[in-house]
Amino acid sequence: MANRKVLVVGGSSGMGLALARQCLEAGAEVIIAGRNEDRLKRAREQLANPAALDTAAVDITREAQVAALFRRIGRLDHIVSTAADIEGAYQLLPALELRAAQRVVESKIYGPLLLAKYGAPMLSATGSITFTSGIAAYRPTARGSVVAAVNAALEGLVRALAIELAPIRVNAVSPGWVDTPIWSFVAGDKKDDTLNAMAERLPVGRSGQPDDIADAICFLMGNAFTTGTTLHVEGGHRLV
Repeated sequence: MANRKVLVVGGSSGMGLALARQCLEAGAEVIIAGRNEDRLKRAREQLANPAALDTAAVDITREAQVAALFRRIGRLDHIVSTAADIEGAYQLLPALELRAAQRVVESKIYGPLLLAKYGAPMLSATGSITFTSGIAAYRPTARGSVVAAVNAALEGLVRALAIELAPIRVNAVSPGWVDTPIWSFVAGDKKDDTLNAMAERLPVGRSGQPDDIADAICFLMGNAFTTGTTLHVEGGHRLV
């Protein structure tokens, strides 16, 4: 990653923040993009405000904003998105509001489409794009129909983009249950109990950590013979 330029969308917290830290430590130039200026500021502070770090406020579901982002960034080597707006989406069907479902689609399908549309022309032939799917596509919960469907659709998009954008590589990482702030939307104040219960079931005996997923994304960025692939990093969740 030394002397590489990496855009991390959703990098102000959780898996994206862990990835940004790893890339900076490896000598990369990193741009963290997200919707919330305050969270971007906190992320910069958490990363000790290095000279190689930049931030950009952008809503990836807005085409004009995505186009402007890449005009500002210029050439780069890797694009990663861990962004997901799932607030209100984990509901049983009678309580599910359509707008909540639409926000998931916008953040995990339309957003990646726009990142690919405007970002691919800025990538070198050896560059890569990595999106974030998830275990819900394989082990959905009773309240997780929307997220399960969108994750599965994203993996289909990855395979199609790997063909259309070749030789640029396009992949997905599929995390399992990882201890990140997004779990507040899934389990509320039962977050710790929920993660601990899953840890007891998993073959690895623990829930995931953001660095576990960052490691996997770094592999996908660096391995020049991997494209159109979903890399599962879920502690054996699909087996139990």
